[in-house]
Amino acid sequence: MGKPLEVHEFEAITCEQFDTINYGKYQLSEKEFFELESFIEEYNSKCESADVLDFMRIGFKRNVGKYITIKNYVGLIQMNNGFQVQVLPKIDFDDEDADADNSETKALFIKMLRSLKNFPGKIFSNANLSVGRMILYEIFINMYLQECWQLVKHGIKSSYVEQTDNLNYYKGKLLVAEHIRRNIAHRERAFVVYDNYQANIAENRIVKATLLKLQKLTNSAENSREIRKLLVSFEMVESSGNYEKDFSRIVINRNTKDYENLLVWSRVFLMNESFTTFSGSTISRSLLFPMESVYESYVAKEMKKALTPYGWKVSCQDKGYYLFDEPRKKFALRPDIVIKKDGRTVVMDTKWKKLIPDERKNYGISQADMYQMYAYSKKYGNSDVWLLYPYYSEIQSLNNKVFKTDDNTTVRLWLVDLKNIEENFSLLRLELEL
Repeated sequence: MGKPLEVHEFEAITCEQFDTINYGKYQLSEKEFFELESFIEEYNSKCESADVLDFMRIGFKRNVGKYITIKNYVGLIQMNNGFQVQVLPKIDFDDEDADADNSETKALFIKMLRSLKNFPGKIFSNANLSVGRMILYEIFINMYLQECWQLVKHGIKSSYVEQTDNLNYYKGKLLVAEHIRRNIAHRERAFVVYDNYQANIAENRIVKATLLKLQKLTNSAENSREIRKLLVSFEMVESSGNYEKDFSRIVINRNTKDYENLLVWSRVFLMNESFTTFSGSTISRSLLFPMESVYESYVAKEMKKALTPYGWKVSCQDKGYYLFDEPRKKFALRPDIVIKKDGRTVVMDTKWKKLIPDERKNYGISQADMYQMYAYSKKYGNSDVWLLYPYYSEIQSLNNKVFKTDDNTTVRLWLVDLKNIEENFSLLRLELEL
């Protein structure tokens, strides 16, 4: 498997056969470009729940031909021919050369992912991992292996498994009809059903099957070594031969809590499912994450850490208000973040969008976003609403910019510096408490 194409959101990918002016920083051969284009078109024709324009966009430019830009989703796409596209979030590091190998971007992206409630990688540590040299898929494999080590450390679970056998001694319950059929000439035997306490349970079979599959997929010597060590702990366990059947047998409870994160990963790896589902004849597997959700979750988590010690109550996806109340409540309002202190309420919404330094184009802020904030202001009965966009050096003058209406509704912009988020939110707190 060759080195993947590593791109950032919003950057153009062109076909080297047609791009005569080097419009795209990233160029693919005609075959690879066609594979990626086919994936986009197939997704567009099959997906009914989302707009392909929210994910990938195909454009056309003179002397360039077609070009592809990827936005709002970050992760890894692997085509059936083995070609990989690795999409990283666009994060500002001020100096373009400050993160030339993308190691800082990858490390920050993994940190952001761990804030997602349903993301199974919260114990992941990259302290001894060469993140900059690893593709995302290898990093995700390493996450799975670290979860496995936590399980082994706590002890893999065993359980009573119902088993039938024709024994030379009596054990459990005699299955009379089958006993007569099998043992009419063998009175010394008994066909019985009994409970056997063993580690060969559905949870362990799924984990072993995942480890065996990852052993074939990984190109990392470190991951291969860890898989070999882990398989020793599962020597007495069979590999799952029917994933769906074994998954259906699993119930997460107090006794199997240690398997919860592992099984989410196992479903992704074994069944080619993704945290965002893309499928089709041109794609073999994908691990894609909607950056809107990642950004919102990370900002909310860090804001709680920054504001809670100072008496602020921070809630996420606040419920209770509707745009219309009569004749029935309609169109629920769900601001991303609501913070309260001493009777004061501040409503905030996160937007994973790159603003532009152009006042004539409203800095790239959509009317829909402003209408949404105005509705929040009226329903929450306060004029203090904030829009939180990611920081980019070329728009730093927009930080804390204020928009006012004639009825005193105030919308403030705040640029979240992801690489210095603790310091950034300390400044935000000071602004809130002025």
